[in-house]
Amino acid sequence: MMTIKSKKEIDLMKKAGEIVALAHKKLKEIIAPGITTLELDRAAEELIGKNDAIPSFKGYKSYTGAHDYPASICASVNEEVIHGIPGLRKLKNGDIISIDIGAFYKGFHGDAARTYIVGEASEIAKKLIRVTRESFYEGIKKAVNDNRIVDISTAIQEHVEKNGFSIVRDFVGHGIGSQMHEAPQIPNYKTKERGPRLQPGMTLAVEPMVNEKGYMVSLNKNQWTVVTDDGGLSAHYENTIAITDGEPVILTRLN
Repeated sequence: MMTIKSKKEIDLMKKAGEIVALAHKKLKEIIAPGITTLELDRAAEELIGKNDAIPSFKGYKSYTGAHDYPASICASVNEEVIHGIPGLRKLKNGDIISIDIGAFYKGFHGDAARTYIVGEASEIAKKLIRVTRESFYEGIKKAVNDNRIVDISTAIQEHVEKNGFSIVRDFVGHGIGSQMHEAPQIPNYKTKERGPRLQPGMTLAVEPMVNEKGYMVSLNKNQWTVVTDDGGLSAHYENTIAITDGEPVILTRLN
């Protein structure tokens, strides 16, 4: 169900978002060749807990019927698009890693993803990460009162494709609030469905997932992690935003 948030509720979401942003700041500082994705997970969980929140993802039930999600962050390396499960894998120089973090604070969620370079990366990896981030900002230029979801979606797709990359179609952004996933869905590509009109008080997680090569993806055998079909790199960029009477407000960043 799509919900309109009060100022008080958006303030709580902003606090949840700031905790997410702090966790990203911490992980950005420690990502380096040799660190394991499990060490990143533990660092994020510790920081979230110290800020009186709990990880949104841990124990999340899968739509596929798989086991509940076992970690506090998603850590997706190279060809992994989303939902990479942290473990003993050590990051290597030249890897890219997409980190998705959610925090639940006093009844409300914040959710944001970033893709980081480990050591030194290729020029194509750098461009992929840059274009993915840019596509988010192109999208939220359209996240204004009385526009529709499709306006966000179209702007994201156009920016990605004009730069020679592909936008993932099997997974989308979403509304967010007291539930991690609320209506409406927010595709990152133009659809026939225009979606609801945007109005102040709506809170959305806008999250382009961009592939180096083709847009086709598959679910791997752990029933959580999504990978590119062709082995190409993938990048992810997400923020929780609030629709206002003017420009949208990004809730998952530090002031």
